[in-house]
Amino acid sequence: MRLVIARCSVDYIGRLRAHLPLATRLLMVKADGSVLIHSDGGSYKPLNWMSPPATLRVAEPETEDAESGVQEVWHVQHAKSDDRLVISIHEHLHEYSHDLGVDPGLVKDGVEADLQRLLAEQIDRLGPGHTLVRREYMTAIGPVDILARNADGGTVAVELKRRGDIDGVEQLTRYLELLNRDPLLAPVKGIFAAQQIKPQARVLATDRGIACLTLDYDEMRGVDDADSRLF
Repeated sequence: MRLVIARCSVDYIGRLRAHLPLATRLLMVKADGSVLIHSDGGSYKPLNWMSPPATLRVAEPETEDAESGVQEVWHVQHAKSDDRLVISIHEHLHEYSHDLGVDPGLVKDGVEADLQRLLAEQIDRLGPGHTLVRREYMTAIGPVDILARNADGGTVAVELKRRGDIDGVEQLTRYLELLNRDPLLAPVKGIFAAQQIKPQARVLATDRGIACLTLDYDEMRGVDDADSRLF
């Protein structure tokens, strides 16, 4: 990882053109060949970047650029397209390089697969008398997270999300439309389950006859948070 703080201007040339005027920025050069340009505010995302595979070439500025204060020019060329970054550096303020080694990757906690497993093990959270049919019930348009039976023997399709929004309700609606065409399953009711459900999603689900269920992931895992409570 190479980090350079410099006063620079940046031009992106390719399928579109973009220009960053002269300012102090952080230039990040990664071992995979990617180059990212960051500012000190506004967003965690880079202002501009070049994805790998890419090559970085440092060149002397043209006479006209040198006269305007450019010390060196970085040419970052994408290996599989004509897209390129041209970074005109006016002043180096700081530079640091370090080998970060191989990253083990992000280990997620509380992802949808964990929620699905826990809810399948605790299927009575859907209501008394519910029984599990199967997880990942495959349909022609994708797998339903959980298929269950209610106390009356009716079929229940459950769509699980960490954060429930309108797209999740739309997804469950498509599953319900398909499942209700199967005479062995129909009628099929829907339950939209998530750790958080946005108000708009709850309104849409209710309008379509879909029940909403908010899940407490820590409670489902059996995590006792009593030590952090005042009472």
